[in-house]
Amino acid sequence: MELTLYSRKWCSWCIDAKDYLKEKGYRFQEIDVGKDRQAYEEMKQLSSQTYVPTFVAGDKVLANFDTNQLERFLTEHQINPKEISS
Repeated sequence: MELTLYSRKWCSWCIDAKDYLKEKGYRFQEIDVGKDRQAYEEMKQLSSQTYVPTFVAGDKVLANFDTNQLERFLTEHQINPKEISS
């Protein structure tokens, strides 16, 4: 399962999410929607909102979250670092 994190460079929640994922051993693709307008539009379609961070894992989407919400999301959907491939 591929993990994608839509973020913006200056977003403190995005920085926290990236740090959390890296610390826990997840591999993910980061897309800066501040630099890529097409990716921003894609994120809006996937999440039905305009806020970052937005996390996509397969068909599951978590939008506008903090690390506690991210941890719950990963646990609830049984998304584990060892299952993630780059």
